[in-house]
Amino acid sequence: MNESTNLEVTTLAGGCFWCLEAVFNQIRGVEQVASGYSGGFVANPTYRQVCDGRTGHAEVVQITFDRDVISFRELLEIFFALHDPTTLNRQGGDVGPQYRSAIFYHSPEQKATAQAVIAELGAAQVFDVPIVTEVTGVTKFYPAEDYHQEYYINNTLQPYCQMVISPKVAKMRKGFAAKLKA
Repeated sequence: MNESTNLEVTTLAGGCFWCLEAVFNQIRGVEQVASGYSGGFVANPTYRQVCDGRTGHAEVVQITFDRDVISFRELLEIFFALHDPTTLNRQGGDVGPQYRSAIFYHSPEQKATAQAVIAELGAAQVFDVPIVTEVTGVTKFYPAEDYHQEYYINNTLQPYCQMVISPKVAKMRKGFAAKLKA
């Protein structure tokens, strides 16, 4: 954390990183979103290695945000609204440990907030089944290859973007309109 600029970093996994990046890039207070890999045991993994599901990594986005504009809790509210935190190692048609739901916290405060939000969602029975989102300390973040960065912006007409990402972006824009960048 940089105290003088109020910037904070978090790392989230909720299926394909292209989806999360497309959503969080549009949120006011989010300064940067980088797609990458975290939570595994292989140094400098490639996309192909991660897709094989044998490196232990999850596809993640590392988000740098201004906590004076948007809180970590608010980011988690968006995160939980836009993916299914109840399916183990899966998001829709994307299956494998690389697509797991996870919050890689960067501070004890982030850990406590993540655990509190999950408990609140569970108590409110927001989902029909228990949340399986992993809450664990951040491990090394490996940026994904350049062609994965801003994938949705650069490939909007690609079928996966049209069928999977665009509906998530539309849902976020409707449900969180007050949090959108101008």
